[in-house]
Amino acid sequence: MELKRVVVTGLGALTPLGNNAQSYWDALVKGTSGAAPITLFDPEKFKTKFACEVKNFDPSDFFDRKEARKMDRFTHFALVVADEAIVDSGVRENPYFNPDRAGVIWGSGIGGLDTFLQESITYAKGDGTPRFNPFFIPKMIADISPGHISIKHGFRGPNFTTVSACASSTNAIIDAYNYIRLGKADVFVAGGSEAAVTEAGIGGFNAMHALSTRNDSPETASRPFDKERDGFVMGEGGASLILEEYEYARKRGAKIYAEIVGAGMSADAHHITAPHPEGIGATKVMKNALEDAGMLASDIDYINVHGTSTPLGDVAELKAIAAVFGDHAYKLNISSSKSMTGHLLGAAGAIEAIAAVMAVKGDVVPPTINHFTDDPEIDSRLNLTFNQAVKRPVRAAISNTFGFGGHNASIVVRKYNE
Repeated sequence: MELKRVVVTGLGALTPLGNNAQSYWDALVKGTSGAAPITLFDPEKFKTKFACEVKNFDPSDFFDRKEARKMDRFTHFALVVADEAIVDSGVRENPYFNPDRAGVIWGSGIGGLDTFLQESITYAKGDGTPRFNPFFIPKMIADISPGHISIKHGFRGPNFTTVSACASSTNAIIDAYNYIRLGKADVFVAGGSEAAVTEAGIGGFNAMHALSTRNDSPETASRPFDKERDGFVMGEGGASLILEEYEYARKRGAKIYAEIVGAGMSADAHHITAPHPEGIGATKVMKNALEDAGMLASDIDYINVHGTSTPLGDVAELKAIAAVFGDHAYKLNISSSKSMTGHLLGAAGAIEAIAAVMAVKGDVVPPTINHFTDDPEIDSRLNLTFNQAVKRPVRAAISNTFGFGGHNASIVVRKYNE
């Protein structure tokens, strides 16, 4: 069977750098850090006292008070970014729209972590009588966000959540891409959201020694590929992409940002949290994505890497790039937007997919900020786009996301051409 083409027609973002897709992208290109002291709770007793929070976000600007209390923060994020992307695409405002062929696939690695924490604390402080909020479970479960999106917009097509830790929202995009190219749907809202800047989130990752503890300089704490990197910075937020079947989008006169042309998945099969030291799973996932796209390694101009700012992960991913791209690795631009946004866990893939789409559309590569000291373990010939954005032709880009458990996912985004 002939596979359909899949294009991106709408974007929405709520990130530590900006509260819509355009402001997020502008801040990314400028090299802005989203890290600052934590305000969502008192972090005084925690090893890490900073994070990349969404700023100036008030749920009452988008929901009435009663409605907002029925949802966790990660679902607030999901609905806001989905609304932005749907409006941006204009997909609802056309005579060809069929709600039975419009779906929502959403990624979240953790779901309603704060809801679970607060309900558990309330119960523990009580007399043992099981008094729980009737919305406890519907607020907490990871699949509730696409449910809310579909209810609000009447999308009756496939609707579910992907959970693969930090690869979750990339897997959501891949699933939507596959449904469309197989002819199972016309339109998808695909993306992810996460709200893990909580006592449990920070405390849990601190216990794993996964987070940076550079409390004296939060804005420089996320420093992928730098010799002095000491862990990732927790982020929060969400992002949404509208994916459409190409002929459907063209028929309705949609604006098209870029085309998704390939996707890959793999497993490290190595360790519950650490990547394979030689990047075997990362190598395989990029090869799978290129093969799916029918493209050569030399066709890629930019890679938005997973690049979390951890000692093991950064080196392993660059080894994988060297294995896949050979000499072409030195002609690529590589950058980690987590140096600015922090790590949004299950939402990371969605905000980074937007970065790849915008890089392809505008021929601009955002930087990896906070580079101070070269790491002798990293090949200095690689162009890691340190500290300043680069204007260059970007015909196609890869976005990588890797999750605890060894889950690897990559997508290939290409410049739109009729």
